[in-house]
Amino acid sequence: MATNLDTKKPHVLIVGGGLAGLLLAILLDRQGVTYDIYERASKIRALGAVMSLNANILPAFQQLGLYDELMQVSFPSAGFVISKSNNEHITSLSIDNEQELIGYRHHLFARPSLYDILLKRIAPERIHLNKKVTSIAQDDDSVTITCADGTSYTGDILVGADGAYSGVREELYKQLEKEGILPESDKESLSKGYICLVGTTDPVDPEKYPFVKQKEAYLHQVIGEGTPYTWSACNVPGNKICWNVVVQLAAASKGSLDEKLMNAEWGPEANESMIKEVSDFLVPIGGTMGDLINATPKDIISRVFLEDKVFETWNHKRVVLIGDACHKLLPSAGQGAVNAMQDSVVLSNCIYDMVSTKLNDVEAALKDYREQRFDYVVERYKDSKENAKIIYGQTLTERIIRHVVLNYMPRSFRVTTTSRSLKYRPQVAFLPQIPKRGTCPVLPQKPSKRYQLEQQTVVV
Repeated sequence: MATNLDTKKPHVLIVGGGLAGLLLAILLDRQGVTYDIYERASKIRALGAVMSLNANILPAFQQLGLYDELMQVSFPSAGFVISKSNNEHITSLSIDNEQELIGYRHHLFARPSLYDILLKRIAPERIHLNKKVTSIAQDDDSVTITCADGTSYTGDILVGADGAYSGVREELYKQLEKEGILPESDKESLSKGYICLVGTTDPVDPEKYPFVKQKEAYLHQVIGEGTPYTWSACNVPGNKICWNVVVQLAAASKGSLDEKLMNAEWGPEANESMIKEVSDFLVPIGGTMGDLINATPKDIISRVFLEDKVFETWNHKRVVLIGDACHKLLPSAGQGAVNAMQDSVVLSNCIYDMVSTKLNDVEAALKDYREQRFDYVVERYKDSKENAKIIYGQTLTERIIRHVVLNYMPRSFRVTTTSRSLKYRPQVAFLPQIPKRGTCPVLPQKPSKRYQLEQQTVVV
């Protein structure tokens, strides 16, 4: 028996060339869906420092043939070492039987390494640079973006993957507010709790920094005393060190932060102001933060607000948001990029199951994506907020919480908490599934009706 499963496939406009947008492009290509990426910058650059991927997304990487290459540019995590600013050891955190329990170890690497893996799988002609979206328009048949250079592009679905200050979200929300259907919470700004300076050094001398010789990643976190700052360093492949410095705004006394530090126009002057402030901070791996900063190319040092918020509205008609555009998480639990890429996986699954490009079918698919993701993202948002109190918190209350958690919380509780957060492992529904790994339970996934039908179809 033969069954005709052919349907008109959509053309997808992806605004934003970050990790979520790039992974979505790869996923769409695998199912034969055409797409174009529109990036407002003049080139796609991977700023930032250390990243961690885990069982929440690694099965999908295996399905896509990305896993082995990621293993080549990453180190498995050996744990988390927390010290005081005088280098006095506080505690070490790790899961001894992580591979057996979870099935995967956490893998740490420099953020640009993942960009390289994803970018080379995307045809250059599909990426359009210097495309800042200034307006969007949609009707029953299509959606169109207009860019600052006057160009316009039309497709069946518009994906806003353009970060925390999403132009797509801004334009969509303007329209929804005019119509009187934008929730009040979506009119509120993101919460700014911290400022973070990050970078990755050039290769350093292993004799000066012996810990880069290790084939496992050791993340050293320092809790400042008498200062609103915390800072960290982590070894990654290539004899490089990823580092960051975080200042908590709530703990900083009024007037203690240089005006340039708080300026939204974050140019070299603002960076230099923060660098001067933190250069003498001691680092457990040896030397000072200033040494690591001096070993880092200035053009890849970036400074950002660490903000968080989960927006209520993720989709409307033919427009949908993914990643930081709809949920910005603090990096304290290592879940920001993971959840952005999970969005890409689940959205691609929903697009795969679309019956047609008619508006009602598009709306149903985008609604399904949001329903599958929202509650889980909220949980990770809460986890990240609580972890930030322990890792970055400098108020008296947070110092007390950190002391109790690090000194009195049973290791078994931390293992249980970690296992619970790693149960959710969405896979690509239209590719062969990766068998469950590890002894801890894994949450069931909504199957693809189309894929199941395709597998049952027998051509006579």
